[in-house]
Amino acid sequence: MTFRSTFVMGLCLAMSGAAFADFQYDETSRITGGSIVSLAKFAGAFSKQARGITDPITSTVLVKGNRMARISPDNTQIIDLDKETITEIYPDKHTYTVVTFQEMKQAMEQGLKKAQQEQAAKQPAQPQNNTPPPDLKFDVKVTNTGATKDVAGLEAKQSILKMTMEAKDKQSGQTGNIALANDMWMAPEIPGYQEVKEFNERFAAKMGEMMAGVLPQFRSAMPSMQPGMMSGMSDMVKEMSKLQGVPVSQTMRMGTTADGSPLPSASEAPLPPSNGPSAGDLAGKAADNAANTAANDAAYKAESNIGSHMGSFGNVATSLGGFGGFHHKKKQPQQDQQQSQAQNQAQGAANQKFAVLMETTTEMTKYSSAKLDSSRFDVPAGYTKVQADIQKNMQQQQ
Repeated sequence: MTFRSTFVMGLCLAMSGAAFADFQYDETSRITGGSIVSLAKFAGAFSKQARGITDPITSTVLVKGNRMARISPDNTQIIDLDKETITEIYPDKHTYTVVTFQEMKQAMEQGLKKAQQEQAAKQPAQPQNNTPPPDLKFDVKVTNTGATKDVAGLEAKQSILKMTMEAKDKQSGQTGNIALANDMWMAPEIPGYQEVKEFNERFAAKMGEMMAGVLPQFRSAMPSMQPGMMSGMSDMVKEMSKLQGVPVSQTMRMGTTADGSPLPSASEAPLPPSNGPSAGDLAGKAADNAANTAANDAAYKAESNIGSHMGSFGNVATSLGGFGGFHHKKKQPQQDQQQSQAQNQAQGAANQKFAVLMETTTEMTKYSSAKLDSSRFDVPAGYTKVQADIQKNMQQQQ
């Protein structure tokens, strides 16, 4: 490369960096429904932290060039694309951690290697286990409804995103599923928000480069999930392209359905406020009772199969509660009484055939393109650097 071409390239990069503008906004999230609210009300009698689970949490998002900061009450996260680092700051402990992109890649590689080793170690010990892995289906759908409404002075259009992952036992044909529905109100454009979009694109490109070396190992470690999941990911990219604008308000819920159908969104089936369990919760309990007879064994077997075919990945899936939370649990007398009462109260709502675990609402406000002080992206003086969990785990595996 000649001196002239090197100079021109450097000049272009400098001009590109100079073109960056500053931008910030506030993002307020709160839990607005689902069975987790009922659990929090019960636990609130014993825990102050549980009582505040439905309180709104406001974070401030800052973008300046190749740095993004998300400042929340309990911690601050700073992503630096130039240094390729993610910094977490904890004001209550006066500590911070710094993890490099390369360390993230190494941690993923170590995790995949461990999964492969565990899978290989199990195979000689279980030669008689010829149970086929479950069929996994990942479905994504985006619908632009055409509805409009005013959100904080901005005209927004409604888009509904739905995701469903279904596990089907090949021997019995029974299924279990987890589902997500996101009701989004998209504003055509917010002056200055383009900085956030472009930062996310640059960050995604960095992550794509990192994943390029890990993906082959990921595929080999998860052979049973590869066909359905890979196809689903491809469909997701196509569906997500239908989303146009900025999601200034969104209500996302996660739960299960009795028949594997998509989970209704908040606008399609609102959960009415209540001092006790919501109608959606009660319907979910009745739906679970109806669904468990048909789906419990299948989902349980599916999780076991995943565990046997996927090593530690299967253990992770099981520890997270499995597909749709369908597990064999011994009921206590008090649980039986509460469940019977819930069934009686939910007779009119049981035909909905869905259960919402958690529903959250997120709104964006206070947009600003004013110049940001660089010090807001620095670790405060006097804070102590400590190891992140990911770094501790890497040391233990070495």
